[in-house]
Amino acid sequence: MSAARRATQALPLPPGRQLDPWLTGATLALVTLGLIMVTSASITSADRELGAPFQYLIRQSLYLGAGGVAAAVCYLIPLRVWERGAFFLLLGAFVLLLMVLIPGVGREVNGSTRWLPMGPVNLQVSEPARLMILIFISSYVTRRSKVLAETLGGFMKPVGIVAAACVLLLAEPDFGAATVLFATCLGVLFAGGVRLRYFFSLAATALLALAALALTSPYRVRRLTAFMDPWADPYDAGFQLTQSLIAIGRGEWIGVGLGGSVQKLFYLPEAHTDFVFAVYAEELGLIGVIALVLLYGLVVWRALTVAARCIDRGHIFAGCLSFGIGSWLGAQAAINIAVNMGMLPTKGLTLPLVSFGGSSLVVCCAAIGLVLRASAECNRPPNRSRGRSS
Repeated sequence: MSAARRATQALPLPPGRQLDPWLTGATLALVTLGLIMVTSASITSADRELGAPFQYLIRQSLYLGAGGVAAAVCYLIPLRVWERGAFFLLLGAFVLLLMVLIPGVGREVNGSTRWLPMGPVNLQVSEPARLMILIFISSYVTRRSKVLAETLGGFMKPVGIVAAACVLLLAEPDFGAATVLFATCLGVLFAGGVRLRYFFSLAATALLALAALALTSPYRVRRLTAFMDPWADPYDAGFQLTQSLIAIGRGEWIGVGLGGSVQKLFYLPEAHTDFVFAVYAEELGLIGVIALVLLYGLVVWRALTVAARCIDRGHIFAGCLSFGIGSWLGAQAAINIAVNMGMLPTKGLTLPLVSFGGSSLVVCCAAIGLVLRASAECNRPPNRSRGRSS
């Protein structure tokens, strides 16, 4: 027997007979749309800047291959391994968030230091850190559910950890990533049974703090002003949003046709990353947008369904993690679409599984792999030792 075959047989494969077809199908549809739209949105700029019109397609395909490997690894590893290593994952997340802030280590792009150079690629540290912290919070809810539900201290301990991570994200600065991380982890704690008065008091405080941060930063005030009336300064502060709105408006019902976008031709900045949705809406129209939203809705629905089934059968960690991942992907997709449509200020968040970017794509694929693993493990008898205080 070969070493590769022995290693494969040694892996504790999940008991489910097949992958969740709805979640798998929706994910494959989204990454396929992503490849198509990244190619369409970047082909002109890549040809002009790099002399290689399909450069971003090649890179995104490589990222997708890495994402597929990450998803497979996360699917094959039992969730108890992730749960037991949650504290070390938390330490790893903070190491990444601190390293990027060290002068000379983190890479600065457009005034933000969010990336760690890793040879030919750059790692956006907020992406893996978010998943690592989410795994820790899910583990905390599993181990300390009684304390979490009954005491303020049991609630404030994980909140303090997440708040510390958000402070590091704001130092980059990455306001959007901090908002998504805090909201997602707070949602997991809410699902874990925290008292409502604690939850709503903290939620109100967090909203006030975020508003204060936005209003005390000149950079964010300019973004807010441009968001509220982008046409007041369409050639400077409001340029990106006005071009996005023009692209979406041109799409009408059925779009101008794949590859037919005008706004991607030197008008719309970041057309293949943060604003790929605008190009998508221009080329495929309202019908295409509805299909895209339904695909994201399907991913979120399946993740939440898996979460409910896992919790019902006593797999608390799997349920909390699936709930957090579904909430995270749904929230980030909704924020990105809202930003493109002028309903929220610009956040710098990608469209999950669709936008160009290796860090986001690989981590999102890994997260989907964890949900698929949770779905498979739900068929096992519940572990009655879960949920007790330790």
